Amino acid sequence: MKVADNFRLQSAAPRRALSRLACAAVALFAAHGARAETLRAHYSLSLLGFSIGNASASGIIEPRSYRIDIAMHTTGLANMINGTRGSATASGALQREGPAPAAYANTMANSAETRTVRMALASNAVRSVEVTPPPWDADYRIPVAESAKRNILDPVSALIMSVPDGQPLIGPSACNRTIPVFDGVTRFDVHLSYLDTRSVRTRGYTGAVTVCAARYTPISGHRPDSTSTRYMAENGDMDVWLAPLPNVRAVVPYHIDIRTSAGMLTIDAAEFQIGQKQAYSQD
Repeated sequence: MKVADNFRLQSAAPRRALSRLACAAVALFAAHGARAETLRAHYSLSLLGFSIGNASASGIIEPRSYRIDIAMHTTGLANMINGTRGSATASGALQREGPAPAAYANTMANSAETRTVRMALASNAVRSVEVTPPPWDADYRIPVAESAKRNILDPVSALIMSVPDGQPLIGPSACNRTIPVFDGVTRFDVHLSYLDTRSVRTRGYTGAVTVCAARYTPISGHRPDSTSTRYMAENGDMDVWLAPLPNVRAVVPYHIDIRTSAGMLTIDAAEFQIGQKQAYSQD
């Protein structure tokens, strides 16, 4: 029962981690070709070595646009204690430097509440945002300035990671970046830095991945007295493995480890399949 008690008491931390860094999701980038990319991926979620859920991601990326859909749900012990289901979608335009999201929506539900976030964006800036219901502690959170809602990505589009032409898709150039994210409530940065290169094998993918250290930096929208935010900001035990997509000059998450206050949360690809389909002419 000790594991169950820990999970119940600290269940908010894994949910925040999933929402902010993964949701077990991946995305693709295809701005330079006459073909579209398709994605089908399935992930297993575990905490302290115990299976707690599954996630899936699917999408199609045209030469000028993208749409990614993500779903996750808890299973087993986690479902009995505090069942959580979530879905997220993002769409927008693709530019040489990366995604320019137009719309983002996310719904997370557990035994206590259901929260929906909808955002409209243009030129990597928030045009409108609706959060239903608003956080109960909104008055205690650090306000998000309008300037903090510019030059950002939503949490799904943030997982599209392009690599500059001429740079290798495996190694430091795959990792080293800072990703500015706004999820509709909180504004934060995710810093990635190179650690290692490994070989992996799963259904649909065999090859090298780049291992990046990840750090979370809160900017605004959080409570200054939040122990979970402070824990994540001081957390030096997070990493993400990025798989290369040579045809589209991109890397995408294959595996994620996040130390939470309830234990190590692992998001691991059980299936990772990339395909191609003919896109419409760019003329």
